Amino acid sequence: MTLAEAAVLVAYAGILTILAGLGIHRYHLTALFLRSRGSRLAPPTGERDLPTVTVQLPVFNEGEVVVRLIDAVCGLDWPTERLQVQVLDDSDDGSEALSLAAVERHRAAGLDVQWIRRTERVGYKSGALAAGLEQARGGLVAVFDADFLPPRSFLRSTVPSFADPAVGMVQARWDHLNRDLSLLTRTQAVLLDGHFVVEHTARHRTGRFFNFNGTAGVWRRRCIDDAGGWQHDTLTEDLDLSYRAQLAGWSFVYLPDVTAPAELPVTMADFKTQQHRWAKGSIQTARKLLPRLLRADLPLPVKTEAVAHLCANVAYPLMTVLALLVPPSLLVRYRWEGVWAGWMDALAFALATVSVAVFYVTAERALQRDWWSSLAMVPMVMLVGIGMGVNQSRAVAEALGGRVTPFVRTPKTGSVGRQRGARRYLAVRDWTPGLELVLAAYHAWGVGLAVANGYYLAFPFQLLFVLGFAYVGFGTLTSWRRPAGAS
Repeated sequence: MTLAEAAVLVAYAGILTILAGLGIHRYHLTALFLRSRGSRLAPPTGERDLPTVTVQLPVFNEGEVVVRLIDAVCGLDWPTERLQVQVLDDSDDGSEALSLAAVERHRAAGLDVQWIRRTERVGYKSGALAAGLEQARGGLVAVFDADFLPPRSFLRSTVPSFADPAVGMVQARWDHLNRDLSLLTRTQAVLLDGHFVVEHTARHRTGRFFNFNGTAGVWRRRCIDDAGGWQHDTLTEDLDLSYRAQLAGWSFVYLPDVTAPAELPVTMADFKTQQHRWAKGSIQTARKLLPRLLRADLPLPVKTEAVAHLCANVAYPLMTVLALLVPPSLLVRYRWEGVWAGWMDALAFALATVSVAVFYVTAERALQRDWWSSLAMVPMVMLVGIGMGVNQSRAVAEALGGRVTPFVRTPKTGSVGRQRGARRYLAVRDWTPGLELVLAAYHAWGVGLAVANGYYLAFPFQLLFVLGFAYVGFGTLTSWRRPAGAS
């Protein structure tokens, strides 16, 4: 065996081992979730004890959804004199006229609704939230993104948790308005259900850190100030503030039975834009806070889970490198193992499939969805996870390299129950789908190689790469098509 062949095998086996460890981590979170099941009811709050709440709505070019958001928030079940709504509108496309008209309409009805517009969009969303706090009169601050529709009972369900003075933030679970719109939205819904149902619940109920998700949550104003306020040196200001607040000693509450529905991105390009921002921001936050976290006087399980949480997106570059190594490693192994050359691939496929299935089916079953529909989505979850490797690897590389990029909003369509809304904004175009399709073709060659030489154990593993990269690559290209009527 040559030195180059040995290097390929060592790298391949090493990456598989690390990824297997991530699978074990999924099992661990699932076990924590199952052991900690059971509701924790917030203490009741009497009508006289209701605090003043400021609801912040940071929006930017959200003409498709901003009016319904303002209407929903102004309809919250809360005493009028103790509710302040701030529409933080940095729009530059003319949609600000829509939000201003909605604000004036509700203000005429007697509600305290502010329309706040900055002259410069410094700090993007975090800058808007910080600017709004300067005029906020509530001791509690709720935040909703433009695509959310909070139920009337939202504040009644979340605010009682603040009866404990140590609680700094309360997060609700996201639900999905357009879950059944397409295969892509169903897949996204399952991915998010795993995060909100299993991860958040397990972390919260076992005393580990978890994060505010940027929307559908309520903060104690004093907690925000004590943690250093909103900062915009990362693309995930929500994750950053969450960890700083918990490191400062504040406790968080997660209420999985309280939901706020929102729209999922309807095209692959929009989904990739969102995921790129989340991945890059999480690594930026890790670079910023890991030294402080590791020095903190915290139990080892809390530190370990926090590191795993903040660094989870490192798995994508590893998966992408693994994608390059699969065919050459198979050729090397065949020389030494014959028809058993695919045993490592078969084992990795089995372990990955089982861990992913257990994790996401557990989440779906907790939401009382049936077994078969839950299992049927597991292949799509795996394909999307693999196919997003190039996009997410680029995000991780940019974060580690210190490359500064603007906060790119996730386009909203206002489409619930139809395939496409009135898209006035074109998707961001880049080079990633080209590489995704090259990798799909590369693994198609690998599949042919495996079949031609009888490496049947490697076949399902390689097929995942073919289908995953092809689905994401072609999906991105088709979503780049200019919408009808666009200028």
